[in-house]
Amino acid sequence: MDKKNLLIIVPTLHQGGYERVAAITAKLMQDYFNVTLLIFDDKNANYDVTGVDVVNINLPSQKSKIGKVVNLIRRAIAIRNIKNKRKIDIAYSFGDTANLANSLSKAHEKTVTGLRCYTDMEAPRHIRLYTRKSDLILSCSREIMAVLEKDYKFSKTEFIYNPTDIETIDKLGTEEISDYPFEPGTKVISCMARDNYIKGIWHLIKAFSIVSKKYSDLRLMILGRGEYAANKELVKKLGLSDKVSFTGVKKNPFAYVAKSDMYVLASNHEGFPNALLEGMALGKPVVAADCKTGPREIVLSEDELDELLKKGTARELMPEYIEGAYGILVRDMSPVEDTDASHITSDDIALAHAIENMLSSEEKMQHYSDVARARACVYTPDKYAEDLQKILNKLA
Repeated sequence: MDKKNLLIIVPTLHQGGYERVAAITAKLMQDYFNVTLLIFDDKNANYDVTGVDVVNINLPSQKSKIGKVVNLIRRAIAIRNIKNKRKIDIAYSFGDTANLANSLSKAHEKTVTGLRCYTDMEAPRHIRLYTRKSDLILSCSREIMAVLEKDYKFSKTEFIYNPTDIETIDKLGTEEISDYPFEPGTKVISCMARDNYIKGIWHLIKAFSIVSKKYSDLRLMILGRGEYAANKELVKKLGLSDKVSFTGVKKNPFAYVAKSDMYVLASNHEGFPNALLEGMALGKPVVAADCKTGPREIVLSEDELDELLKKGTARELMPEYIEGAYGILVRDMSPVEDTDASHITSDDIALAHAIENMLSSEEKMQHYSDVARARACVYTPDKYAEDLQKILNKLA
């Protein structure tokens, strides 16, 4: 039986959770489809797509409003031409800009839009477009599926958890690095993020400022792109400049996380937090904020999750934190960015208490290291590939 033609659309291959998943998906789906990976721009391409047929339409992002509109039209035209030329059966897009171009270029193929994060749901006009144009909306969260059905009366949805490539992460984690920012003998909290309010880095810095008073040898390492100007100023005002490092983008961030002692996610929005699972794959005990989607499904067992949902997840019903089966879950924290060094909130304190709890004994750290690694092994690429190909093949 001939393979169907699958087009995977993603803006770039630079850095980011959904870009990484798109690259992995393109490689895994080659066993089941004739895969074309379409990108808008190849500048600073970082993810390995060796062996994949990559098409770069060379229409990078624009800053002006008019430029963005013109760019979207040009992208849609270019993608429509490629869909027709390559006789695409299924077009699956990752990220909002890719979803828009995929939807507007719809021809005779089956259109799949991917909603990766709860912030995608904050653009209702876009969601309405997707529900009109999509043959399927694919999500990595049950919660997003529920919102689509309740608020948009759209039931052509599926969910699939993102893959975690344990083998590759293990290999990358052992690579030698010469610019690790801290001396041996210090305990290091790591976090992979980008300079965006949804990552809640100010909460993490303020929580760290509290915990570091008790643990003087504790350090904080934030990996990822962005200027972090406001957060760097916050660090300076809190007198933590010698204890906090913003490493910037690293081609192999796993080698840095592997040298750390704990991973903390302080986000107020996630789709499926790849970085959290990647930290767990490296055997790091984790503390994670209970943001809109993702963390609770990772760090809690099925029974713990059911119990939480029965009690209710509203902030006023939640304790400061829950010691889950696979990590510590902190109540959802405020999305309102606050880099005022003199303003420490109850959210910052709750996160600090959870981190202190994790640091309270070596036995606890080791336990959560072991279970974190075991949990990450559940999300294998083979399972993801098998499930995804079944979902896509039902369409065509």
